[in-house]
Amino acid sequence: MRHLTKALAVTAVAGLALTGCGRSDSDTTAATASAGSSAAAGGFAADSVIGISLPQKTSENWVLAEQLFKDGLASAGFKGDVQFANGGVSEQQNQIQAMVTKGAKVIVVGAIDGSQLGTQLKAAKESGATIIAYDRLLTNTADVDYYVAFDNFKVGELQGQALLEGMAKKKPNGPYNIELFAGSPDDNNAKVFFDGAMSVLQPKIDDGTLKVVSGQTSFEQAVTQGWKAENAQKRMDTLLAASYSGSTELDGVLSPNDTLARAILTSVNQAGKPVPVVTGQDSEVESVKSIMEGIQYSTINKDTRELVKETIAMVTALQKGEKPTVNDDKTYNNGVKVVPANLLAPVIVTKDNAAEAYANDPTLGPLTK
Repeated sequence: MRHLTKALAVTAVAGLALTGCGRSDSDTTAATASAGSSAAAGGFAADSVIGISLPQKTSENWVLAEQLFKDGLASAGFKGDVQFANGGVSEQQNQIQAMVTKGAKVIVVGAIDGSQLGTQLKAAKESGATIIAYDRLLTNTADVDYYVAFDNFKVGELQGQALLEGMAKKKPNGPYNIELFAGSPDDNNAKVFFDGAMSVLQPKIDDGTLKVVSGQTSFEQAVTQGWKAENAQKRMDTLLAASYSGSTELDGVLSPNDTLARAILTSVNQAGKPVPVVTGQDSEVESVKSIMEGIQYSTINKDTRELVKETIAMVTALQKGEKPTVNDDKTYNNGVKVVPANLLAPVIVTKDNAAEAYANDPTLGPLTK
């Protein structure tokens, strides 16, 4: 069921009907993709251009990835072309097209909206480039070869578990009043995170252990456009005013990442309410500090260093004419094809295990002493 849930989540975000992995856009597209894969299988020059197209700098992990890619690609002998699309989808489209013009042999894409890059990805495949979706799946296209990411459904499951465990530590017996937040609807991962969390939380909602006081339980009701902190804070302000006046207590909030978690906690603080259990993701510095202070309850450690390392290893394998490592060739249906994936394992972090989780992290490790 878990594999099917992920596939359906991906398809729902792309706005497509799930038709199975046998479908292709057209014979021409399939032939183009095959030709591109064959070209990649033959390897390419060790000093080739490698394009890295990243989304807006909305969180620390994206900023860190920029420098890691620059340094890692240079160390491996490649000419890295690392770009951020802070201007939006159209800028990312233009950047990918420019990478094709520069003759990039591999283009790694962390998409703003993975469903709106089809034309540029098709051009990249026609040029013989290999396409790697980074962190966020590229949807509605056959022109993507690999996906490298942390197991995002598992991230959601861990967030749901953390919310339940954190509330039980504060108050052993329910019921518990909670609210649900999700990420941006144009980010394919947002629905996967939410579905993973709800696979844990929905049974508890159904049996009465949890009550979403606002009644806003769907992904569409919970989304935070652009992953922007101000949007999450505004919604939390509204929820508190409408549903938590008087003696009604808020026990917990499902937050999909650390940036939104801090915004939610700011709203709660300004409303003069007791601090609820709030989840997060990305191990951002301010949130790790907050966890150690007993404010934010948890985060998810998705070590960007490891994700970039695995991505560059895939590029290196392609350069040598070898097949990159994949460990999941069944789960990630993007609406057109199943994309072979290399998934890394996320780790839940609370105050109890932070020192162990960040023992080898030069930035976060000292914060947990």
